[in-house]
Amino acid sequence: TWLPHTRVSIAVELQCAQRLQIDDHVFIGHFNFIDAAGGLSIGEGTQITNHVSVLSHSSHVAVRLMGRRYWGHPEPVGTIRAATVIGPYCFIGPCAVIAPGSRLGRGVLVRAHAYVDGEFPDFAVVGGQPARVIGDVREMDAEWLQRHPEVAAHYCGIGWQQAQR
Repeated sequence: TWLPHTRVSIAVELQCAQRLQIDDHVFIGHFNFIDAAGGLSIGEGTQITNHVSVLSHSSHVAVRLMGRRYWGHPEPVGTIRAATVIGPYCFIGPCAVIAPGSRLGRGVLVRAHAYVDGEFPDFAVVGGQPARVIGDVREMDAEWLQRHPEVAAHYCGIGWQQAQR
């Protein structure tokens, strides 16, 4: 489906596009691996920078368990398939990995080189390997909104007042 404000680099590897739910105003930059085999949802306004892997399935366990029997097996033991959800207005920094089944809330900022595995609440700043919550984007954004109150009604698609609740 054509989305007029969504941009996806021609240097993106997109697997199983039919299992991808993507909203408008999304940017997916260069040299990313986007795997929707297990189901993938990317919310409005999300930006995925460069050299990012967003996964919804993984065979890293299956290869170890099955050894040479893994290759060509129709249902390898240990394969992980889980829908991944990236909420609206998230920012995924360079070289991050989003593991299968991860769920990012609204407005989450994932720092560069983070390995994200699990669920993270709205407005979290996430970083590390494994990633953990290390801050709140609303603290960073408050100063900007004081200087530009005219944009407060548009904050993360819900407005600054609602984001504070």
